[in-house]
Amino acid sequence: MNMTVTPEKPLLIHPLWLRLTHWLNAVAMLIMVTSGWRIYNASPLFNFSFINELTLGGWLGGALQWHFAGMWLFGLNGLCYLLLNLFSGRFKRQFWPLSPRLFISDLWAALRGKLQHADLRRYNMVQRVLYLLAMAGCVLMGLSGLVLWKSVQFPLLRTLLGGYEMARYIHFFAMTGLVGFVVIHLAMVVLVPRTLLAMLRGR
Repeated sequence: MNMTVTPEKPLLIHPLWLRLTHWLNAVAMLIMVTSGWRIYNASPLFNFSFINELTLGGWLGGALQWHFAGMWLFGLNGLCYLLLNLFSGRFKRQFWPLSPRLFISDLWAALRGKLQHADLRRYNMVQRVLYLLAMAGCVLMGLSGLVLWKSVQFPLLRTLLGGYEMARYIHFFAMTGLVGFVVIHLAMVVLVPRTLLAMLRGR
């Protein structure tokens, strides 16, 4: 009797919508951060400026145009990401429940280089917390950005954020936190390169 063995199909890790929103968000963040650095250089908050070669736009007007273009991509794509996560049930599956005890345990294992990534379909507690903080940072950056963009049209939001100047600081520190998250994210990709393949192929 001739029996053939069919190779098992790799499990789906990331659906197509997640991969699309992930890479669109990467493009949007690159545009917004680099153009935002050029805008910052025109009126610095602190006693330093970003290297012009790392910025986008060439001058303040060009940077503002790039920043507004990236803003629409960032906002609409981020909204799609959040809604799809909520309505697909992925948000609850991947990011809940949270456990302070497991977070400390996983963080300690990560600091010692012993945190396991055997199943890419499940986030460990450190990943859950970092992703949730990144989402909160994106929302905060978006809200403070609205105040900087249309301060007169959003007086209540401006007041809640402590005024226009305070919104500038909030926007800056939210951006800094997200850049820090990206640095950690890229470092983890280097350590576990199959996570990049999963985000490209889905399996």
